[in-house]
Parts: sequence; C-alpha cells; structure tokens
Amino acid sequence: MFSAAGPQVSYYELTHFHRCAQLFGDRMDCAAVFGGQHALTASTVSLSILVTIEMLNAMNSLSENASLFEVPLWTNPSLVGAIALSFALHFAILYIPLFNAIFSVVPLGAVEWKAVLAISAPIIAIDEVLKWVARTFVDPPATVAAGPEAATVAKKTQ
Repeated sequence: MFSAAGPQVSYYELTHFHRCAQLFGDRMDCAAVFGGQHALTASTVSLSILVTIEMLNAMNSLSENASLFEVPLWTNPSLVGAIALSFALHFAILYIPLFNAIFSVVPLGAVEWKAVLAISAPIIAIDEVLKWVARTFVDPPATVAAGPEAATVAKKTQ
C-alpha cells in the first residue's frame, strides 16, 4: 500500500526496519520514519482493518451455508446492534482525544478509511465463495426423485 503522504520507504527498507540505523541511517531519519506519527497511523489503520474484517465476518456468520444476499443482515437485530456498537466504540477511540492517548491511536482521514474498506471488503467475496463451495460440493441439497420411482422411495422412507 502506498501513500504520497507516507514516509516513502522502499519494500527493502520496510522489511529491514530493525537494522535501519545501520543500513539507512545516512539517508533516513529512522526514528521519524518507523516511529512517531507514521507508526501510529499504520497501527491505527491495522486496528481498523481488523475491526472491520471481524464485523464483516460476523455478518457472514448469519448462516453457515446460505449467502449473505439470501439471509439479510436485518433478520438478526441483535447482531445489527452489536456491529453498530462495536463501530461506535471504535470511532470513539479514534476520534475522542482522551482515548487517542489511552489506546495510542490517531484519527483516520478519508484516504485511510478508503484503504481500510478496500482491504477489508474482499472478506465478503471470500466467504461467499466458501459458502458456495460448501453448498455445491460439501453439503449439496438432496435430489428428489420424480415419476414412478418417487412413490417407491417415499414408501421405503416411511
């Protein structure tokens, strides 16, 4: 993920941050790049991604195999309330200054929220594919016999 407002480090620099002073100390202020505001923003984005993915997973767990589009979210008002409360608390720790200090987070802007949603949203598609596989191959619906053999099957099951 790249942001023009970010610290402008390469992948190599990012993966070798623990030796920043030795490898890049001559051209980079390691404390400023891997600490301070950049680190707080990165950890806040990570936390927000985690919260969002977990709320989307909660939505997907309405049914083990039925699609989220077949079983709408509002069929479980308690879950809707729990998701709303979870996001309200998350927004409180992000946007109330006292909680910023307690939880070591910073408020996120629109650009960061777009990234959070873009990274989190694929979990819906992933779960939908997994549910489809389960419905189609793991636990397919039983077929119903038609015609004269249907009566024979019905008598055997009674």
